[in-house]
Amino acid sequence: QVSDAESTVSVEFTPTIPHCSMATLIGLSIKVKLLRSLPERFKLDVHITPGTHASEHAVNKQLADKERVAAALENSHLLEVVNQCLSARS
Repeated sequence: QVSDAESTVSVEFTPTIPHCSMATLIGLSIKVKLLRSLPERFKLDVHITPGTHASEHAVNKQLADKERVAAALENSHLLEVVNQCLSARS
């Protein structure tokens, strides 16, 4: 959902399985793609579709925490993994 007037973007994603170990990485990758693609004025909300993951509350809390997201992106190994998730494959 996008509101240009309110400068907000909300993305809800559904992990493949309820115990998906990659849910946080998927959410972080979506968030990074949006951060890189949208003007800075937009407030982003990336979260798991309610009821679709065993740890949805914990993952959503991590994705909503600006400091945790910033810290994750300062980790060179994790940033490399996110970049690989976002790279176009030929």
